[in-house]
Amino acid sequence: MRLERLNYNKIKIFLTIDDLVDRGLTKEDLWKDSLKVHQLFREMMNEASEELGFEAHGPVAVEVYSLQAQGMVIIVTKNHENEDTEEEYEDDYIEMQVKLDETSDIVYEFQSFEDLIQLSGCLNRLDVNGGSVYFFNSCYYLLIDGEQYISLDHLIAVLAEYGSPTTYTKYRIKEYGKEIFADFAIQGLNQFFGEKR
Repeated sequence: MRLERLNYNKIKIFLTIDDLVDRGLTKEDLWKDSLKVHQLFREMMNEASEELGFEAHGPVAVEVYSLQAQGMVIIVTKNHENEDTEEEYEDDYIEMQVKLDETSDIVYEFQSFEDLIQLSGCLNRLDVNGGSVYFFNSCYYLLIDGEQYISLDHLIAVLAEYGSPTTYTKYRIKEYGKEIFADFAIQGLNQFFGEKR
């Protein structure tokens, strides 16, 4: 679990698939109103309090974005209008307004261009040739639309061998990153850098 303070009343929490599995949850469980989900949220709020000094009492807005391969991004916003009346709430009381969204985008981060070249050879053998590549914050990012592929688990397993999931959305990477390959990135990487036969 990674936490980041966005401003004085808003934080971002990134949960990987492994974080969920360690807690006995799946991504589908987060759409349900269960005791395990409430315990997870309480744990996240305790960690946010310890690490970031973010105290959530009373009404909060929770936005949950499911990222295909990476896990979940959760944005928690305190209702700052009620800060003066915070004492009225019990310590354990949090009123949540939850908004859920899911994306089929797969976004992976790579430390070197060589990692992408090696990955492209593996993906080419699996008949994966799409995607786009960007350079942003000293790393390379591969963006793939997960709806195009039937065996997502296999694709994600191969991606995880060479890179790591990121909390950046494709929109941020496209806006601030430098485009290396706009389309058919895997095909292009193989064409220009792959092993010659």
